[in-house]
Amino acid sequence: MQARDLMVSPVVTVQPSASVKEVAKLLLEQGISAVPVIDDQGKLVGVVSEGDLLHRPEIGSERRRSWWLLGLTDEETLAAEYVKAHAHKVADVMTRKVITAAPDASLHELATLMEANAIKRVPIVEDGRLVGIVSRANLVRALASAQPALEIELSDANIQGQLLAHLQNQAWARPWLLNIMVKNGVVDLWGVVRSDAERRAVRIAAESMDSVRAVNDNLVIRPW
Repeated sequence: MQARDLMVSPVVTVQPSASVKEVAKLLLEQGISAVPVIDDQGKLVGVVSEGDLLHRPEIGSERRRSWWLLGLTDEETLAAEYVKAHAHKVADVMTRKVITAAPDASLHELATLMEANAIKRVPIVEDGRLVGIVSRANLVRALASAQPALEIELSDANIQGQLLAHLQNQAWARPWLLNIMVKNGVVDLWGVVRSDAERRAVRIAAESMDSVRAVNDNLVIRPW
């Protein structure tokens, strides 16, 4: 599945000349937390979100610092905060550095972008034009509607072999310290792990194998 398969399109947008109050009303009316900003040619030039509207003197939420903290904050930062709090146009409050993706981006790439940049949405751009947007909520909906893969009945030996092969490809796993036994689709895990997180990861790896009916966790935690 790619970005084009679950992106929202067309996208609700605003122009840089829109007022902060207009954007605030738009976010409420549309039930969204951010809106892309496009110029007259349809080019993405920024994004304005709820976070950009938090510290405003109109509602008494303007950022305040104690005198000693003011002394530790550089003038450029203070000036930028003043602009964000007092500006009336979107062009002055929007975030200009926008993380984007192409329509053929995989869901893995989108999730990685969101996590690495601490953002909640990724605008989808093609040939310089905004064509859609993917949010965290869209990824969650994709997960909720995902169809289970067609399971193939595996023999006990195949389950054991595939599980060991899978663990050998995991950087956190120590498969040579494990004894994996499979009988009638029931996996018995024996051996030593270094932490509770590793123990749970081994169990989940076993539970994720095709044809596994149950997993008995007999692993022992021995940090070293």
